[in-house]
Amino acid sequence: MVTFQAVILIMTTFQWMPGGADAATYFPPSESKGGWRKLDTPEDIRSMGQMDPQKLAELRQWLLDSDHRDFAAVVIHNGYLVLEVERGNSAKTDTRRVASVSKAVCATVLAIAAEQSQHGLTPRKLSFDDPAFKFIPMAQPLSDPRKAQITVKQLLNHTSGICPEATGAPNDGTWDYLMGHSGDARTAKLAFDPGTACGYSTHALAHAALVCENVTGKPYDQFAIETLFKPIGIEHWWFQFYQGGEKYGSHPSHSLGMPARDLARIAYCMAHGGRWGDMQIIPAWFVKETAAPTHLLKTPEMRWKFNAQNFSHGWELPANLTGENGHSGQGIPPDARSKPGSGGQLMACVPSLDLVVTRQTGGSGDWLFEEYLRRACAAVVADESVGKKP
Repeated sequence: MVTFQAVILIMTTFQWMPGGADAATYFPPSESKGGWRKLDTPEDIRSMGQMDPQKLAELRQWLLDSDHRDFAAVVIHNGYLVLEVERGNSAKTDTRRVASVSKAVCATVLAIAAEQSQHGLTPRKLSFDDPAFKFIPMAQPLSDPRKAQITVKQLLNHTSGICPEATGAPNDGTWDYLMGHSGDARTAKLAFDPGTACGYSTHALAHAALVCENVTGKPYDQFAIETLFKPIGIEHWWFQFYQGGEKYGSHPSHSLGMPARDLARIAYCMAHGGRWGDMQIIPAWFVKETAAPTHLLKTPEMRWKFNAQNFSHGWELPANLTGENGHSGQGIPPDARSKPGSGGQLMACVPSLDLVVTRQTGGSGDWLFEEYLRRACAAVVADESVGKKP
């Protein structure tokens, strides 16, 4: 049987790639083998000619002053770690939860599963346009007949109608609760017809992890480790499991914990067209599609009232934010992809700047996500490529 790694080696030549992602691009070894290359002094940073050491120093202080949580944050430019700030958390080894950042990870892993499936490498074939619930047997019988209309894509871009956070329902629970079988009307009935509104949904991404499991024949965590984490050198993680008793069993959800430096590897892979070395790890079509919204809705998201055009396949498009609740995309290049998470977690990349930023706290609550990314972008010395899409 042809292996997935062999297939993606063959496919590498034909995949879409952004400018600069060629054979000479740097990709770091795992942390145990040296990790990210690093510029330690203002002189070293200045010698590269593409980052402003003073603005990085100001960003360091801003990060320390932005709240009082323990955290680890990194900024990577052209493959160099140019800023690392730690307060209580280790950027290398601390695996406190990354909250909703895990949604972007799950969507990325599911794209890998879909790509594998198209080459006959999984028990079932998957497209993001497929009905999601044909891959979730434990949801039968459906608690709402409209669930049969939900596509995989809608699970990822918050247009499924599955228990939006605006309902106030707990995000965590047993699988019978998540499947709508516990008697809670908030999980049993969709909040709206699929595709007709935007309601940010953690429950929907828990469903996406089950889709991955039933397409690949492997638990979501095992598949993510084998096809994404290990190939790009991630070494520290944990996954959240939900229980379901004899009827539903124990299955990993999408939620996880991961250090800031390892989150940066995922964002760096995205920034380079999904490539890592000579391998196409993340499908190029997924990288390309995440550069735009994956739905046509213009109505505000139900809970935070964000511009619905902010949401793509699990990732978000911060440049599309228009000031709702203090969250503005002003000054952020249009090709930026990010995923914020409660507690000040962030994973983001800007391919046109070859820039990656991450932050991990393990906490909860709001934070100035876009300001971090905006300040990091402003620290890049301006040139003609700034703000252009790859």
